[in-house]
Amino acid sequence: MHLLRRLRSAIIQRRRCTVILLKQGRSNMRKQWSMKSESERHVDCRKTSEMVDGSNCLLSGSGLSSGEADQHLDNEKKTTSRLLKKHQHRQTREKPYGCDQCGKRFAQLRHLVSHQRIHTGEKPYGCVQCGKGFADSGNLIRHQRIHTGEKPYGCDQCGKRFAHSGTLDKHQRIHTGEKPYGCDQCGKRFTQSGNLVQHQRIHTGEKPYSCDQCGKRFAYSGVLVKHQRIHKGEKPYCCDQCGMRFTESGHLVKHQRIHTGEKPFGCDQCGKIFAHSGTLVNHQRIHTGEKPYGCDQCEKIFAHLGYLVNHQRIHTGERPFRCDQCGKIFAHSGTLVKHQRIHTGEKPYGCNQCEKRFAQLGSLVKHKSIHTGEKPYGCDC
Repeated sequence: MHLLRRLRSAIIQRRRCTVILLKQGRSNMRKQWSMKSESERHVDCRKTSEMVDGSNCLLSGSGLSSGEADQHLDNEKKTTSRLLKKHQHRQTREKPYGCDQCGKRFAQLRHLVSHQRIHTGEKPYGCVQCGKGFADSGNLIRHQRIHTGEKPYGCDQCGKRFAHSGTLDKHQRIHTGEKPYGCDQCGKRFTQSGNLVQHQRIHTGEKPYSCDQCGKRFAYSGVLVKHQRIHKGEKPYCCDQCGMRFTESGHLVKHQRIHTGEKPFGCDQCGKIFAHSGTLVNHQRIHTGEKPYGCDQCEKIFAHLGYLVNHQRIHTGERPFRCDQCGKIFAHSGTLVKHQRIHTGEKPYGCNQCEKRFAQLGSLVKHKSIHTGEKPYGCDC
């Protein structure tokens, strides 16, 4: 065993020699080697492992018989030849293995075999925890970290740990500020290539994701997933306070502020606080006077998109809100709500002076003038 270990050590040295020889030039090395004396070759071999034909030197003192040494050297030459070919492929970027399905080429046979599973659908590597199959063993290893919770990759800046090296690379760009992916249309830069691809759809108008229920198309897969919940009636996000369910996690977060009373968005002009960022944006237009939504039929402009949509129904005659009791249609949802109180008898507005109640706020305001004696409408004659 001791002799075999020494021989293996010699083989490793020879493999190292072969790679170094490729880098420095085969003919030049041989020329230098042939000019050395036998003793110089022996010293150089031990010091640098950069010998070419010094097989006897590597085996000198091993104690192996000539036949055993020849057999081991023959095996070693085959191994070295295989490793040399792999090394040469990497150096020259030769790709001798081609896929007969799509023509893609590979430097190593195992990479071709893995690639062909894309075409065959073969997934020979199965997860023992959940049964999910994978085409590549590396993908299985990465998947299993979901079950084990293993996170072998740590950020040296903040200590945060990750299951995959690629995720760590992306995370570290937060610290470095690196944004290697740039849009050739507008120059905007991104930390991840996927974000750039999604951004470019703004310029191209590409919508590669299609709903199989209604045919509507989307630029992003996540938006399609949310849309499909309309058809399925799926509401996976549930409020633990009241049980109300939502199609999107963001809607649940906003809803929960009803229970918590949280209002994280504050106006820097007047200090008023709001539960939702959109409400703050709408409010700030009171201070700025901004009215970004203009009607293309007349010249009227509005501070809020909803106001514009309601206004445009004057021009289009659209009445999208229908009463399910009598079939009457309305241009605005608020008008429908008021109308439905005729059928339900609901009177949500009560007078604090007497016990009379009203279906509409305007009716309550008029009624209160009986108690106050207020007469807001005067004759100018």
